[in-house]
Amino acid sequence: MSFKVAIIGAGSVGFTKTLISDLLKVPEFEGVEFALTDINAHNLDMIRQIIEKIVAVNNLPAKVTATTDRREALAGARYIMSCVRVGGLEAFATDVNIPLKYGVDQCVGDTICAGGILYGQRNIPVILDFCKDIREVAEPGALFLNYANPMAMNTWAALEYGGVNTLGLCHGVQHGAHQIAQVLGITDSELDYVCSGINHQTWYIDIRAKGRKVEKDELIAAFERHPVYSKQEKVRIDVLKRFGVYSTESNGHLSEYLPWYRKRPEEIGKWIDMSDWIHGETGGYLRYSTERRNWFETDFPKFLEEAAKPLAQHKRTSEHASHIIEAIETGRVYRGHFNVRNNGIITNLPADAIIESPGFVDRFGINMVEGQTLPMACAATCSVSISVQRMSVKAAVTGDIDLLKLAVLHDPLVGAICTPDEVWQMVDEMVVAQAQWLPQYADAVPAARERLAKGTVKTHDWEGAARKRVRSVEELRQLSGGHH
Repeated sequence: MSFKVAIIGAGSVGFTKTLISDLLKVPEFEGVEFALTDINAHNLDMIRQIIEKIVAVNNLPAKVTATTDRREALAGARYIMSCVRVGGLEAFATDVNIPLKYGVDQCVGDTICAGGILYGQRNIPVILDFCKDIREVAEPGALFLNYANPMAMNTWAALEYGGVNTLGLCHGVQHGAHQIAQVLGITDSELDYVCSGINHQTWYIDIRAKGRKVEKDELIAAFERHPVYSKQEKVRIDVLKRFGVYSTESNGHLSEYLPWYRKRPEEIGKWIDMSDWIHGETGGYLRYSTERRNWFETDFPKFLEEAAKPLAQHKRTSEHASHIIEAIETGRVYRGHFNVRNNGIITNLPADAIIESPGFVDRFGINMVEGQTLPMACAATCSVSISVQRMSVKAAVTGDIDLLKLAVLHDPLVGAICTPDEVWQMVDEMVVAQAQWLPQYADAVPAARERLAKGTVKTHDWEGAARKRVRSVEELRQLSGGHH
């Protein structure tokens, strides 16, 4: 069996290695062509060496190419994966640090909230460029597998404006399920569940342990007695108590999608855990990413050493991509949770929303399970975020800065903290700071600069408020280029 898989953003060395190793574990895929592309030629060369070594050591007929010419990589591809981050750490720093001046305290900032919305503004024009190339040079009917955040916005844009068959993929569902199995004292294989909602706000609405249904009170008790999760997942456990269902997302992620846990500086410390960034540290993912910005260089020898081992020693991961492609190409059925347009799959969410819900894949493609109904509180929370996403995608496509400001104004956490005047100034500041990655707002930037020069809104002393929730505020500010 031979076909072409293209990976855009292949310079994400570790993730690309995982995706391709998983695919090569499928016996029928030994002769697949892997086309790697990235704007970073250095990282691209590193991943090329790694994949070529895997292929050579295992005596496989697979073909590996690497090019900075995206259209060349996409030419004739049947499957295209994207794991890009537009703007890199420089733009990411402004996603976190500018909102913090206005009191908007984010741990990650890659889904919604001020940072996630601006991240989407940078990504969506690039996603649409990918779609144009896919339509023009890829194999007819090619499937675009998007791993990049903000997942829902990117997938929404590709489907509605890109004209490409697109599926959004994330691994949050699998990770949360592993936690549930641990607290219940069972193995992952003994847990069955249905998870439904929108990406990063997905809910375990049906849990079965060895076939027995697990109810709310049992799950609460299991998490509260767990020596680690009871301390690290305070927001998730509190939401479980109030909503009746557990969220897929980490404490840090979930806390910034809701308006209740990060809106007062003196309250935030009660809900986060500083043992690791993902549990809620202010700017935690930015700090972690900045400290590890050169990890490709330091880990490259280790990756090459691992590549020299037989694939038999590689345990295939739970990342969806290889399993989806295997199901389509061989007919072997795969069940997973996928990001698609709703169209009635979840009965109490809007039809145009990008939802994350169970589906089955076989040679007929992706077949979603229809008729899911979320608990009312979950649907209400998701619906607010969907409205923000809808406005954000439209703003990114049209370059309408007023619509962008309305999207940020309606974000749950931003709205809990900022006045409209603060939102308008904050968005102006972010658009000016990120102008090089926001071509659709080029005409709006000069006026935004003029408004900022008048500076009518006073910003917060974010250093004082956030000091206890950042391991080193000064270090973070210096590493991220001084934006504060």
